[in-house]
Amino acid sequence: MSISAVVWDVDDTLFDYTTADRAGMRGHLAAEGLLGGWDTVEQALVRWREVTDAQWARFSAGETSFEGQRRDRVRVFLGEELTDQAADAWFRRYLDHYEAAWALFPDVLPVLDALAVSHRHAVLSNSSAHVQEYKLRTLGVRDRFETVLCAAELGVSKPDARAFRAACDALGLAPHDVAYVGDHPEIDGRGAAEAGLLSVWIDRAGVSTVTDGRARSGAEGSAGLHRIASLVELPSVLGTDTRFGAPSTFG
Repeated sequence: MSISAVVWDVDDTLFDYTTADRAGMRGHLAAEGLLGGWDTVEQALVRWREVTDAQWARFSAGETSFEGQRRDRVRVFLGEELTDQAADAWFRRYLDHYEAAWALFPDVLPVLDALAVSHRHAVLSNSSAHVQEYKLRTLGVRDRFETVLCAAELGVSKPDARAFRAACDALGLAPHDVAYVGDHPEIDGRGAAEAGLLSVWIDRAGVSTVTDGRARSGAEGSAGLHRIASLVELPSVLGTDTRFGAPSTFG
């Protein structure tokens, strides 16, 4: 198998979303005077993530719009029936704190540099193009990717095979010529593998949640899911001859 291109997830793959979200919400709640409503800050942050995940699942299932899931995150988290305008304003104030904490993972620029000549690059995200284009520009890496495709504009979300194949079509390549790198074992990992791409799951936390035994680096076959702990391992999974690559830390 010769891989010509790498398609990337963004949040918690290239961009440290979890850290930025937690730092942003902590600062936002303090600024809004809302920390007193929780026993601990951690309790508030866990609740925000639970609400975010639930509303994001509704968006991915086509049950609400991208803007709708944002508004409902605010309403459910606060337990208030806010107007769209009030929910939007609250979320915008959160974004000010969240964006101040944006950062790439430290292994991102080295691997993009290492693969710059050997592979083409694109993005496929379950977010919106407006959000991810802005994020990639702000982080200084938008020019590394030929195209940025997102669920809000595609009308289909990962793990649907149509989302992955849309990315392949945008590159003019067959799925077996493309690798996909993402942080979620099911949405990214299994979804990409079942769509026929070389699937690479970046498991930074070292926690396996795939139960059928396919989440091992070096797994064979079109359904194989390659599991890595750091992007330093990606060139070796792609079969790229570069000193940047390293053997997988997973058996």
